[in-house]
Amino acid sequence: MPQAELLTMLETALSGHPPAPLAVAVSGGSDSLALLHLAHLWAQRHASSVQAVTVDHGLRPEAASEARYVGEIAAGLGIEHSVVHWRGWNGQGNLQDQARRARYALMADWAKSQDIGSVLVGHTADDQAETFLMRLARGAGVDGLSAMDQHFGMAGTQFVRPLLHARRQDLRLFLENLGVQWVDDPSNHDPRYERVKVRDQLPVLAGIGIDTATLSQVADHMSEAHQAVVWAARQFALSHMVQQHGDLHIDAAALAALPDAVVRHLLGAALQWIASADYGARGKDLGRFMNAARTQKGATLHGCQMVHRKGEIALFREYAAVQSSQCPIAEIWDGRWAFDGTGAPEGAYIAALGQAGLGQCPTWRESGRRAAAVMADPAIWHAGAVISAPTAGFEAKNHAILRPVGEEFINSL
Repeated sequence: MPQAELLTMLETALSGHPPAPLAVAVSGGSDSLALLHLAHLWAQRHASSVQAVTVDHGLRPEAASEARYVGEIAAGLGIEHSVVHWRGWNGQGNLQDQARRARYALMADWAKSQDIGSVLVGHTADDQAETFLMRLARGAGVDGLSAMDQHFGMAGTQFVRPLLHARRQDLRLFLENLGVQWVDDPSNHDPRYERVKVRDQLPVLAGIGIDTATLSQVADHMSEAHQAVVWAARQFALSHMVQQHGDLHIDAAALAALPDAVVRHLLGAALQWIASADYGARGKDLGRFMNAARTQKGATLHGCQMVHRKGEIALFREYAAVQSSQCPIAEIWDGRWAFDGTGAPEGAYIAALGQAGLGQCPTWRESGRRAAAVMADPAIWHAGAVISAPTAGFEAKNHAILRPVGEEFINSL
């Protein structure tokens, strides 16, 4: 793939780009270094500016020297380079997932501090193919098998993937023609990681015609189907769903008439919205949850609970998921609730209402909501007593006004 074609990809992805400067996330690998050089050419053409940012996860002793190498490359192009550091790994859980989340959060904070309009990341067709196979192995549906979004927001920052249809081999050839060396992260060859296992199997699959280009094309086709499913889910929600505080109520008979693909997307989106989760529920688990919805059985998933009553399906936050969650009034509780704590006494905090709090709100039944749902609602506590619980009908007028954070469910669709 010639340089002109790679630049055209970047031009297309950045059409309508705001005037604020760009940034490129650069690890030192071939994909991100190629993107940095392409962004530099784009900026020269458009009389714009580019910055580079590197996240040092502190997981390998070579990371600091690799960041310095990126800085040298950037300096040679006249590009300002910044390094942000993550030291949050405690040896528990999924390292790659935690590092990824931390990486985007750090870059988003940095971008806002620099007044950056968009941050470019160097995902390629190879990444697309690997992700498709990883999700396929987990039993993902149309949503999960869809192509990566070229533009996506995270933590209030716009990220762009302009090279989703470029092959890694083409980017390396581009760098070789420029005489630029790249860093080869040894973790990219570590078979303990799922992505590396999948990458190692791609040459085998290519022997039967399932190559990177084919997988990328299928992901694009799944995206087209996904758009149709999203449209159908939104139309259904407008007519057959009601949002009450943080709960969702669904007409069970109407849901039963929907195709499975639409139900899967609708319930997956509902669970993610209620839980304020970064990711949706896994495919097999969501399949079991769908079956429970159709057969009028109660179920819990993704920190949410489902109950059936009088032809209605109610989805709400599961109390067990928030019973230990507590934060100061000035902070956001459970990722989606905030209080104006003006006038609240010192030492007051936000926590779930729970059974104890329910007994202190005698009018909670007037909402018509189930006790299990109200128990998972936020309340302001002080000295063992509830002093405000607006969704349970107890709102202190001199302080503590509750407001939801984020979009209404219908807009999230």
